[in-house]
Amino acid sequence: MAAPQRSYALSPAHARLLRASALDEDVSRLKYVSGAREEALRRLGIERVGDLLLHIPRRYLDFSHAYTIEDAPLGEVSTIVATVDRVVEKHPRPRLSVVEVSLIDETGVIQAAFFKQPWLARDIKPGDRLALMGKVEFAYGFKQMSSPHFEKLDERAQSGSIMPVHPVGEGISVAWMRRIVSGALERTDGFVDALPARIRARRHLMSISRALRSIHFPTSFDERDEARQRLAYDELLFLQLALRLRNDANLLDVHPVAHVPGAHVAALRDALPFSFTDEQERAVGEILNDMAEGGRVMNRLLLGDVGTGKTAVACMALAAVADSHTQACVMAPTSVLAQQYAVKCGPLLDQAEISWALLTGATAADERASIEERLASGELAVLFGTHAVLSEDVVFKRLTLVVIDEQHRFGVNQRNALRAKGPGADLLVMTATPIPRTLALSVYGDLETSVIRTRPVAGAGVQTRVLTESNRDIAYGAVREALEAGQRAYIICPLVAESDSADELDDVPGSAPSLDADDGKAAPKVRLHSVERELERVRRAFPAARVEALHGRMPNHEKDAVIDAFRRGDVQILVSTTVVEVGVDVPEATVMVIEDGERFGLATLHQLRGRVGRGRDAGRCFIMTHAKKSGARSTAQERLEALERTSDGFALAELDLRLRHEGEILGLRQHGGVTLRFVDLEADVEIIQAAHDDAQEILRYAHDLASTATMPLRIEVVRRYGDVFKEVSGG
Repeated sequence: MAAPQRSYALSPAHARLLRASALDEDVSRLKYVSGAREEALRRLGIERVGDLLLHIPRRYLDFSHAYTIEDAPLGEVSTIVATVDRVVEKHPRPRLSVVEVSLIDETGVIQAAFFKQPWLARDIKPGDRLALMGKVEFAYGFKQMSSPHFEKLDERAQSGSIMPVHPVGEGISVAWMRRIVSGALERTDGFVDALPARIRARRHLMSISRALRSIHFPTSFDERDEARQRLAYDELLFLQLALRLRNDANLLDVHPVAHVPGAHVAALRDALPFSFTDEQERAVGEILNDMAEGGRVMNRLLLGDVGTGKTAVACMALAAVADSHTQACVMAPTSVLAQQYAVKCGPLLDQAEISWALLTGATAADERASIEERLASGELAVLFGTHAVLSEDVVFKRLTLVVIDEQHRFGVNQRNALRAKGPGADLLVMTATPIPRTLALSVYGDLETSVIRTRPVAGAGVQTRVLTESNRDIAYGAVREALEAGQRAYIICPLVAESDSADELDDVPGSAPSLDADDGKAAPKVRLHSVERELERVRRAFPAARVEALHGRMPNHEKDAVIDAFRRGDVQILVSTTVVEVGVDVPEATVMVIEDGERFGLATLHQLRGRVGRGRDAGRCFIMTHAKKSGARSTAQERLEALERTSDGFALAELDLRLRHEGEILGLRQHGGVTLRFVDLEADVEIIQAAHDDAQEILRYAHDLASTATMPLRIEVVRRYGDVFKEVSGG
């Protein structure tokens, strides 16, 4: 007798898991994707179906509020749906083409002009139905739009809907992108949501499947905004989980050292020529408590404005390492800053009987060999250095503390290469670039944070003035007064040589356009100051002073020699790029003149002016600019005016966050870090805090996300941030 047939129908849960697995399928598996369209998607960075679903529209055409030509209000941005009647290409002058498109509906005629886009004369044909979005104006008897956004509509585009406009490239049109995305949504509809239902309910978040459909094809803008909130929350939560899982992976097969403060810590405290402030004392306590815990690795961010004494706090951590008879390494982004550590910390370590050395690219071969030998034997307790410490020849006997200063200037791989020299080593990250709270929670939420806001020695402070070229005599007069009082001055330029491109400024991270034109017109060309040209002008203006140049292209030994001469007073004026932004500490320097100030971001300008007024005498900073204060205020003007108003680096950081992207502020994009696609760091404060708190809660009861209940979370972490997670864990 034949065995009865069994039904092997998939359970609903199994079917949802299969749809979730479709997110990892190659994009070529989708309908309509082959040939040129497949290549176009890959050029956009879309390799998997999941990548496509996170490729959200850059704007939306709102047909629910479309006007007829007759009713479209003048002077306002409107959406109009009309039919092409005539297309004409004109050439009013050489190298200028204008495509004029006349469109009609039942109420009238409108003309759209497209400049320097001659191909539109071939792409747009009479009879095409277009949706135009732009400012409506009136001239020569017709309503007009100048270079509006437009979309060709097919028969499926219905009035009263919202049409997405996705970013596209050569080989794929907006219409085809919509079809492909729609197919991907159908293929994955209803897939399992990695976020636990109780968290979705508590945070009032829509399901991820609905959020993806609503962000691509919303029925209302409220629905689109609700979908973006879910995507922003996911982005933050999974990033937090990835970073924390990465840190936990440091504990696999390693045994962190419990650094118990002893004689060296006490001796270093006695060697300090001052007492710690309450904020410094609190930071020292937090760091030493972390280091004393042998069961976990310290991951701490020491955040302090310019001149708040972070270096002295870090020295206490170095002394704790000496008490455990192990080793520490301090890595700085420039030889100038590494040498500054040697100058500041070296004498204190000597008094506490802690051995140390400085290693840079300029270190002589025989001295380098000696340092490497002492490190390998364990004789050397502390190493200060630049990228040179990453060399394979630099081997520690037992590295248990890694200190990285100005960490945003290092790439992810560089940081991990140093940590790999001491598996399980404690990590102390330092920065003098104030970070807004929302950015710290989102991108550095895996790090515990110690903050120092006030300077131990208030000093006379720094007065900042913004000047135009017509008032240069004020700045030069201040330089002259400083020289007569035996003080020193900096002149800062954006370029090294006259031949340098203004588009790729040397030594200027996060440079801004010369002028922020808000009306769409090109900003006027200005001749930027270079070190080479300014050196000669300053020497002519101050013939009795010794004036020298400093920039990043000089060999390290030449830079060191110039800085030493400036410290001693043998050089009175330093004409430099922003290579002096961090690490140059000359208390006798009291005046700084920054040329082309509109070329710099707030963080850079704030760091630069922190080089003066560091001693007993007041500092004066003069920012020269081509941006005029009259008329519409530009972004550059807002930055410069803020510097005149306040010296609070944290307040400036919040303003910088409003004016610029988070990746520009911290160099994340340039240096291989993570950038946020869906999060608005200014508006999403509540979402950021919620994701931060939820990540901590989840990992309290499921520290590795390996349980059945949390496995969907772990899969999504690896899917989204696999590279971050693999940095340390290797899996």
